[in-house]
Amino acid sequence: MPARSKTPVRNALYAQSGGVTSVINASAAGVIEACRRHGKRIGKLYAGRHGIVGALTEDLIDTSKESAEAIKALKWTPAGAFGSARYKLKDLDKDRAKYERLIEVFRAHDIGYFFYNGGNDSMDTAHKLSQMGEQLGYPVTCIGVPKTVDNDLPVTDCCPGFGSVAKYVAVSTREAALDVASMSRTSTKVFILEVMGRHAGWIAAAGGLAGSKAGDAPHVILFPEIAFDEARFLARVRESVEKYGYCVVVASEGTQNAEGKFLADMGSLDAFGHVQLGGVAPTLAQLVKTNLGYKYHWALADYLQRSARHIASKVDVEQAYAVGKAAVEFALAGQNAVMPVIVRKSSKPYRWTIGSVAMAEVANKEKMVPRDFITEDGFGITPACRRYLEPLIAGEAYPPYRNGLPDYVRLRNAPVKRRLKTDFKV
Repeated sequence: MPARSKTPVRNALYAQSGGVTSVINASAAGVIEACRRHGKRIGKLYAGRHGIVGALTEDLIDTSKESAEAIKALKWTPAGAFGSARYKLKDLDKDRAKYERLIEVFRAHDIGYFFYNGGNDSMDTAHKLSQMGEQLGYPVTCIGVPKTVDNDLPVTDCCPGFGSVAKYVAVSTREAALDVASMSRTSTKVFILEVMGRHAGWIAAAGGLAGSKAGDAPHVILFPEIAFDEARFLARVRESVEKYGYCVVVASEGTQNAEGKFLADMGSLDAFGHVQLGGVAPTLAQLVKTNLGYKYHWALADYLQRSARHIASKVDVEQAYAVGKAAVEFALAGQNAVMPVIVRKSSKPYRWTIGSVAMAEVANKEKMVPRDFITEDGFGITPACRRYLEPLIAGEAYPPYRNGLPDYVRLRNAPVKRRLKTDFKV
């Protein structure tokens, strides 16, 4: 009998994209450990230094130089261990030279698998790269690894990174509310917490978990999905202060008026072409001061909410690792241009499994907070939303501590020798 042909062993590339999270490295650990378990089918696993930018510039990292202990420690280390980047590749015709460059780098390093850990835009890039590989006669298996604190990827029940941010915001809202309430008679009457969320208000909604009964903070949640009405907002703030003695507001950075203009529009664009946001909390605070005269304080959660690994959700950590592991398994099973998704089987008790979806169904698409998750007045969350959110913040997965501080790992990130003679500017 003729010998059965074997699938050639090819190398793989992993890259982190966009804003990082407190659990994105858990996904990296899932990818790396799965590749090591399948060492007879996948050769070297490289990582792009600063994501896709490293791939374009042939600035690669050899993950085989890291010890098993260091890779394990990624599960409790926040941020991007290999570096991430906000770098958007456009359509194949507009950015063809960049896609061709990626294939050139892949060919030079015998890379046949690409695991791209990111959100909506990243799935679009990975999908297009798989198409470019086919066009150039160098097929690449491209698998997306979901990640976004915004929780706005469609199809998947939730997005790795969100559960931990949700936990941080809910805890911070509850703790700040206790602080404000204790001082409200003679001091601050209104506290405003600004959280991330450009078009989808999932993080703001998570603030609603801080309260469990009528009168509990937050008294006002501002969602991008609900048009901001200044008069109604001020009336609710006044009502809360008169009834409870204070008012706590959780505001999404993407809060916008009926005309669709962001309250925090800074008049500039970020690397993805999105309107640069920042400052909705001070904007709201000024409205409160001018119209109501209350003493106020505001806070910007900003990077703190997405880097707070010390208070991460155990469920989130487990799911982040699971999608990284599944990405490798999908690739070796012959799947291409797909992304692992989290499938909810039940809410009480919370049960989930891993499924898959074609990248084309996820790329450049956003999942908003459903209207039935928001109270009729537009300022709170419904029981249905609470049932959805509560399992995602469940459990604690504390990192190890040393001298009172979390003991996070820093990888060696050993460079891979360049093989191409031409440089590429990004």
